[in-house]
Amino acid sequence: MFDPVPTARPAAGPAVRLSRALMSPWSRFSLLVVVLLGAASTMLLFEPQRFLASGWPPQLTGGTAAMLFGLGYGALTVAFVPRPLLNIAAGALFGAQTGLAAALAGTVLGAGVSFMLGRVLGQDALRTLLRGKLLTAADGVLSRHGFRSVLALRLFPGVPFAAANYCAATSRMSAPPFLLATGLGSIPNTAAYVIAGSEAASPTSPVFLAAMGFIVLSALGGALVAWRKRHRLGRDTPKD
Repeated sequence: MFDPVPTARPAAGPAVRLSRALMSPWSRFSLLVVVLLGAASTMLLFEPQRFLASGWPPQLTGGTAAMLFGLGYGALTVAFVPRPLLNIAAGALFGAQTGLAAALAGTVLGAGVSFMLGRVLGQDALRTLLRGKLLTAADGVLSRHGFRSVLALRLFPGVPFAAANYCAATSRMSAPPFLLATGLGSIPNTAAYVIAGSEAASPTSPVFLAAMGFIVLSALGGALVAWRKRHRLGRDTPKD
Protein backbone atom coordinates (compact mmCIF):
# COMPACT_ATOMS: atom_id res chain seq x y z
CA MET A 1 0.00 0.00 0.00
CA PHE A 2 1.33 3.36 1.03
CA ASP A 3 4.77 3.77 2.54
CA PRO A 4 4.74 5.50 5.94
CA VAL A 5 5.69 9.12 5.83
CA PRO A 6 8.98 9.59 7.72
CA THR A 7 8.63 11.71 10.79
CA ALA A 8 10.70 14.85 10.58
CA ARG A 9 13.20 15.23 13.39
CA PRO A 10 12.77 18.41 15.36
CA ALA A 11 15.56 20.88 14.80
CA ALA A 12 17.97 21.16 17.69
CA GLY A 13 17.33 24.24 19.72
CA PRO A 14 19.93 26.88 20.59
CA ALA A 15 20.46 25.37 24.04
CA VAL A 16 21.23 21.93 22.57
CA ARG A 17 23.61 23.36 19.98
CA LEU A 18 25.36 25.42 22.65
CA SER A 19 25.70 22.38 24.91
CA ARG A 20 27.22 20.34 22.08
CA ALA A 21 29.63 23.12 21.25
CA LEU A 22 30.74 23.48 24.87
CA MET A 23 31.26 19.73 25.24
CA SER A 24 33.18 19.33 21.98
CA PRO A 25 36.79 18.13 22.26
CA TRP A 26 38.22 21.45 21.09
CA SER A 27 36.11 23.46 23.53
CA ARG A 28 37.34 21.32 26.40
CA PHE A 29 40.90 21.62 25.14
CA SER A 30 40.52 25.40 25.02
CA LEU A 31 39.34 25.32 28.63
CA LEU A 32 42.41 23.27 29.53
CA VAL A 33 44.64 25.91 27.93
CA VAL A 34 42.83 28.66 29.87
CA VAL A 35 43.31 26.77 33.14
CA LEU A 36 47.02 26.28 32.48
CA LEU A 37 47.51 29.93 31.52
CA GLY A 38 45.66 30.98 34.66
CA ALA A 39 47.90 28.78 36.80
CA ALA A 40 51.03 30.15 35.14
CA SER A 41 49.84 33.75 35.55
CA THR A 42 49.08 33.18 39.21
CA MET A 43 52.55 31.75 39.73
CA LEU A 44 54.19 34.77 38.09
CA LEU A 45 52.13 37.24 40.12
CA PHE A 46 52.56 35.37 43.41
CA GLU A 47 56.34 35.03 43.01
CA PRO A 48 56.79 31.96 45.23
CA GLN A 49 60.56 32.18 44.91
CA ARG A 50 60.56 35.02 47.43
CA PHE A 51 59.99 32.47 50.18
CA LEU A 52 63.54 31.22 49.64
CA ALA A 53 64.87 34.64 50.61
CA SER A 54 62.39 35.71 53.29
CA GLY A 55 61.03 32.38 54.55
CA TRP A 56 57.44 31.68 55.52
CA PRO A 57 55.27 34.21 57.35
CA PRO A 58 55.84 33.90 61.11
CA GLN A 59 52.27 32.73 61.73
CA LEU A 60 52.77 29.70 59.46
CA THR A 61 54.98 27.08 61.03
CA GLY A 62 55.39 23.32 61.27
CA GLY A 63 52.86 21.03 59.65
CA THR A 64 50.61 23.85 58.47
CA ALA A 65 53.41 25.46 56.49
CA ALA A 66 54.47 22.10 55.01
CA MET A 67 50.88 21.31 54.01
CA LEU A 68 50.46 24.68 52.30
CA PHE A 69 53.79 24.21 50.56
CA GLY A 70 52.62 20.81 49.27
CA LEU A 71 49.42 22.34 47.90
CA GLY A 72 51.35 25.13 46.23
CA TYR A 73 53.88 22.62 44.90
CA GLY A 74 51.10 20.66 43.19
CA ALA A 75 49.60 23.79 41.65
CA LEU A 76 52.99 24.98 40.38
CA THR A 77 53.79 21.66 38.70
CA VAL A 78 50.48 21.90 36.82
CA ALA A 79 51.76 25.26 35.53
CA PHE A 80 54.96 23.55 34.24
CA VAL A 81 57.26 24.90 36.99
CA PRO A 82 60.31 22.56 37.12
CA ARG A 83 60.18 20.19 40.07
CA PRO A 84 63.94 20.33 40.88
CA LEU A 85 63.57 23.98 41.89
CA LEU A 86 60.60 23.14 44.12
CA ASN A 87 62.42 20.19 45.66
CA ILE A 88 65.44 22.32 46.51
CA ALA A 89 63.10 24.91 48.01
CA ALA A 90 61.39 22.22 50.10
CA GLY A 91 64.72 21.16 51.58
CA ALA A 92 65.87 24.72 52.19
CA LEU A 93 62.62 25.70 53.92
CA PHE A 94 61.75 22.58 55.92
CA GLY A 95 64.81 20.37 56.11
CA ALA A 96 65.26 16.89 54.72
CA GLN A 97 62.45 14.88 56.37
CA THR A 98 59.57 17.36 56.37
CA GLY A 99 60.68 18.77 53.02
CA LEU A 100 60.65 15.31 51.45
CA ALA A 101 57.14 14.58 52.74
CA ALA A 102 55.84 17.91 51.44
CA ALA A 103 57.55 17.51 48.08
CA LEU A 104 56.27 13.96 47.52
CA ALA A 105 52.74 14.98 48.48
CA GLY A 106 52.93 17.90 46.05
CA THR A 107 54.35 15.63 43.35
CA VAL A 108 51.46 13.17 43.55
CA LEU A 109 48.92 15.98 43.84
CA GLY A 110 50.29 17.82 40.80
CA ALA A 111 50.49 14.63 38.76
CA GLY A 112 46.91 13.71 39.65
CA VAL A 113 45.54 17.15 38.80
CA SER A 114 47.42 17.27 35.48
CA PHE A 115 46.31 13.74 34.60
CA MET A 116 42.64 14.47 35.32
CA LEU A 117 42.74 17.82 33.50
CA GLY A 118 44.24 16.14 30.46
CA ARG A 119 41.82 13.21 30.65
CA VAL A 120 38.61 15.19 31.23
CA LEU A 121 39.25 18.42 29.35
CA GLY A 122 41.66 17.60 26.59
CA GLN A 123 42.13 13.91 25.86
CA ASP A 124 40.37 13.82 22.48
CA ALA A 125 41.99 17.02 21.22
CA LEU A 126 45.39 16.07 22.65
CA ARG A 127 45.29 12.73 20.86
CA THR A 128 44.49 14.60 17.64
CA LEU A 129 47.35 17.03 18.16
CA LEU A 130 49.84 14.33 19.16
CA ARG A 131 49.24 12.03 16.23
CA GLY A 132 52.31 10.29 14.92
CA LYS A 133 53.90 6.87 14.74
CA LEU A 134 56.19 7.40 17.71
CA LEU A 135 53.39 8.68 19.93
CA THR A 136 51.10 5.88 18.79
CA ALA A 137 53.72 3.40 19.91
CA ALA A 138 54.15 5.30 23.20
CA ASP A 139 50.40 5.14 23.75
CA GLY A 140 50.53 1.39 23.25
CA VAL A 141 53.36 1.00 25.77
CA LEU A 142 51.58 3.13 28.40
CA SER A 143 48.32 1.28 27.84
CA ARG A 144 49.88 -2.19 28.14
CA HIS A 145 52.67 -1.54 30.65
CA GLY A 146 51.60 1.73 32.23
CA PHE A 147 52.84 1.19 35.79
CA ARG A 148 56.26 -0.06 34.72
CA SER A 149 56.69 2.66 32.10
CA VAL A 150 55.71 5.53 34.41
CA LEU A 151 57.90 4.10 37.17
CA ALA A 152 60.87 4.15 34.78
CA LEU A 153 60.06 7.73 33.74
CA ARG A 154 60.09 8.88 37.35
CA LEU A 155 63.16 6.89 38.37
CA PHE A 156 65.21 8.06 35.38
CA PRO A 157 64.01 11.58 34.60
CA GLY A 158 64.35 12.65 31.01
CA VAL A 159 60.84 13.70 30.05
CA PRO A 160 59.56 16.89 31.73
CA PHE A 161 57.22 16.09 34.61
CA ALA A 162 54.15 17.95 33.33
CA ALA A 163 54.62 16.69 29.77
CA ALA A 164 54.71 13.09 31.03
CA ASN A 165 51.49 13.68 32.97
CA TYR A 166 49.58 14.97 29.96
CA CYS A 167 51.05 12.28 27.72
CA ALA A 168 49.81 9.61 30.14
CA ALA A 169 46.40 11.31 30.15
CA THR A 170 46.07 10.74 26.40
CA SER A 171 46.66 7.00 26.84
CA ARG A 172 44.26 4.37 28.13
CA MET A 173 46.18 4.04 31.40
CA SER A 174 44.04 4.36 34.53
CA ALA A 175 44.73 6.86 37.29
CA PRO A 176 45.56 4.54 40.29
CA PRO A 177 48.62 2.83 38.75
CA PHE A 178 49.76 6.16 37.31
CA LEU A 179 49.67 7.85 40.73
CA LEU A 180 51.25 4.87 42.52
CA ALA A 181 54.10 4.66 40.00
CA THR A 182 54.59 8.42 40.25
CA GLY A 183 54.78 8.34 44.04
CA LEU A 184 57.18 5.41 44.23
CA GLY A 185 59.35 6.38 41.29
CA SER A 186 59.75 9.99 42.42
CA ILE A 187 61.21 9.12 45.84
CA PRO A 188 64.92 8.76 44.95
CA ASN A 189 65.38 11.91 42.86
CA THR A 190 63.07 13.99 45.02
CA ALA A 191 65.02 12.95 48.12
CA ALA A 192 68.31 13.85 46.45
CA TYR A 193 67.16 17.35 45.53
CA VAL A 194 65.53 17.95 48.93
CA ILE A 195 68.69 16.84 50.74
CA ALA A 196 70.79 19.07 48.49
CA GLY A 197 68.49 21.98 49.34
CA SER A 198 68.69 21.28 53.05
CA GLU A 199 72.51 21.17 52.88
CA ALA A 200 72.92 24.10 50.48
CA ALA A 201 74.60 26.15 53.20
CA SER A 202 77.38 23.52 53.37
CA PRO A 203 78.23 22.74 49.73
CA THR A 204 81.38 20.86 50.68
CA SER A 205 79.69 18.50 53.14
CA PRO A 206 79.67 14.78 52.28
CA VAL A 207 75.85 14.70 52.37
CA PHE A 208 75.55 17.53 49.84
CA LEU A 209 78.19 16.01 47.55
CA ALA A 210 76.53 12.58 47.74
CA ALA A 211 73.14 14.09 46.83
CA MET A 212 74.62 15.98 43.88
CA GLY A 213 76.43 12.86 42.72
CA PHE A 214 73.18 10.90 42.76
CA ILE A 215 71.46 13.67 40.76
CA VAL A 216 74.18 13.56 38.09
CA LEU A 217 74.08 9.76 37.87
CA SER A 218 70.30 9.68 37.61
CA ALA A 219 70.39 12.31 34.86
CA LEU A 220 72.89 10.22 32.90
CA GLY A 221 70.79 7.12 33.50
CA GLY A 222 67.69 8.97 32.33
CA ALA A 223 69.41 10.03 29.12
CA LEU A 224 70.47 6.44 28.45
CA VAL A 225 67.01 5.04 29.16
CA ALA A 226 65.38 7.72 26.98
CA TRP A 227 67.76 6.89 24.11
CA ARG A 228 67.03 3.17 24.37
CA LYS A 229 63.27 3.72 24.69
CA ARG A 230 63.25 5.96 21.64
CA HIS A 231 64.98 3.37 19.49
CA ARG A 232 62.78 0.59 20.86
CA LEU A 233 59.62 2.56 20.13
CA GLY A 234 60.93 3.23 16.64
CA ARG A 235 61.44 -0.50 16.05
CA ASP A 236 58.00 -1.35 17.46
CA THR A 237 56.20 1.24 15.32
CA PRO A 238 54.19 -0.43 12.55
CA LYS A 239 55.45 0.28 9.04
CA ASP A 240 53.20 1.71 6.32
